[in-house]
Parts: sequence; C-alpha cells; structure tokens
Amino acid sequence: MMDLEKYAALVESAIKTLGVKPEDCKGENKGQWNLVRGSAKVWVDIFLSRDNSEYGYIQIMSPICDIPEDRKMEFYKELLEINHDLYGVGFTKKNDIVYIRVIRELEGISESEILAMLRRVGTYADDYDDYLKNKYIDNLSGGNAPQ
Repeated sequence: MMDLEKYAALVESAIKTLGVKPEDCKGENKGQWNLVRGSAKVWVDIFLSRDNSEYGYIQIMSPICDIPEDRKMEFYKELLEINHDLYGVGFTKKNDIVYIRVIRELEGISESEILAMLRRVGTYADDYDDYLKNKYIDNLSGGNAPQ
C-alpha cells in the first residue's frame, strides 16, 4: 500500500511556498486542503485508487461556475476554445458545474510540480470564474476575456 504521508508533506510544503499555512486550509478529510486564490476556491486532494491501493493520485481543482440554462452550445464551444490555450489543466463538467482541474499520479511527483499545478489552477480559475459568470450566468457586462 502506498504511503500518502510523504506526498502530504510535499503538498504542505508547496502550500507554504504560496504564503499560506497548511494547517489553516486542511479539509474535512485527511489528504484534503482548501485554498483561495483571488476570487477562486482551489481544492487539493491526494488519494489512493479505488481499485488498487498501490496507486495514488493528486487532484487540484476549482469550481468555476454553474452551466447556464440558455446559450449552452455557445458556452461549451467557448470552453473548448479556451481549453486549447490552457497549459496542463482543463475545464471539466460534473453534474451542472464547470471546474478547472488537473489530476496526476503521485509516483515521481516533486514539490515544484505540485506548486506549478497549484499556481496554474489558481491563476486560470481566478481569471475565468468571473469572466464566465459575467458573460453567461449574470449577463452583466458580456464579459471581457482574460488576456
């Protein structure tokens, strides 16, 4: 069985590098942390595979917005176009919520890679949450795409 403690230590060290105290953002369950980057929530989970406890994963994700009732096709098309320009992360959908997410095996991961994943998810989520909500959910300004 894979020992998640050494990976938890890497995650916590990366969180410290961001200037956040890991103990202040621990989630309900072991191997979970909840951060805020700008206006975005960022969730970190390390866990073992359901099928085989020899394989562990890290998932970093951020809820972006609900899926709009109207203009769904336009919304999905824009998500796919944005995905093309993202590095190492992508938009995903679960139920009626869109997320930015990255998932990877724990084996061989380094602290610097975890830090890069945290920064990428946090930056993209902070860029796109308000933009997509304004354009498709709130319909306030039509949204200005992040540069």
